Amino acid sequence: MPSVNRLYEEFKGQGFQVLLISFRESAELVKRTAAERGYTAPVLLDASGDVTGRVYGVFGPPTAYLVDREGRLVGRMVGGRDWSGPAARDLIRDFVAAPR
Repeated sequence: MPSVNRLYEEFKGQGFQVLLISFRESAELVKRTAAERGYTAPVLLDASGDVTGRVYGVFGPPTAYLVDREGRLVGRMVGGRDWSGPAARDLIRDFVAAPR
């Protein structure tokens, strides 16, 4: 997750948010894990897994989503990714620069 932390830090002031979502875990475990792993982006909790599963189709981590400013799902990537490479950065820059 270091590349996700860097992505969060780089783009947080540019109209792009990185949110980490944990599902079907206790709040205590999520808080402890986030601290141990040094996550810097906000961590949201879907304790029942209803929203992540029913609305976004997440059944196992890691899954990344691109959601536009209107709340529409415009992209989904299943599996771990290195967000520090040029292709990932170009994707996010294009996404942030897209017309509103």
